[in-house]
Amino acid sequence: MHPLTQKIKDRFWQHRNEAMAPGMRAYMKNLFPFLGIKSPQRREIIRQLSREEKIASFCELKTIAEELWSLDEREYQYAAMDLVLMNKKLWTAELPALAESLIIRKSWWDTVDCLASSIFGAYVLKFKFLPEPLPDRWLTSSNMWLNRSAIIFQLSHKEKTDISFLEKAIARHVGSDEFFIRKAIGWALRQYARSNPSFVKEMAAGYPLKPLSRREAMKHLE
Repeated sequence: MHPLTQKIKDRFWQHRNEAMAPGMRAYMKNLFPFLGIKSPQRREIIRQLSREEKIASFCELKTIAEELWSLDEREYQYAAMDLVLMNKKLWTAELPALAESLIIRKSWWDTVDCLASSIFGAYVLKFKFLPEPLPDRWLTSSNMWLNRSAIIFQLSHKEKTDISFLEKAIARHVGSDEFFIRKAIGWALRQYARSNPSFVKEMAAGYPLKPLSRREAMKHLE
């Protein structure tokens, strides 16, 4: 185990809060165990330990993230994402593959949405290109969380949104009855409406959006 992974594991265990853990676990539908560490405290621990144990390369960052992902309590997966976000200067062309591998493991909205939008989406903006064929493969995957990721990864792209890909993603899954897909379509359109309301209105008029998707998309337009 990498020294930083071990330090994070030890420090988190020292700061566990057994009174908080049950509520945090219940909020995530009892899918994952929790230590009971709130986000501000977790991030401060990560910042402190990162100053003590510098990460020198993306390879090292990837190793630590994967080690943290393999641990049971959910805070370790959050810590992995914290570290990836804190070390953008180390990102390389291997970042998308790491994001994909984490999206499909221990999947739930709390990790998938960060990996898709805050990490993969930020990578696309940072390097100014869409790493083919990744998003297209996500669209056609049998893994629902990859489908959701393809729909929402541009949430923060505003006027830099690849409109053709967004429309393709929505068209591919517009008929889905899966809650997380219907919600993703509405969310993606609602966000993009801040930059291009006419496009979103056209999508709402021209596509058979599910009621949830339509409500979300048109929330600030009607």
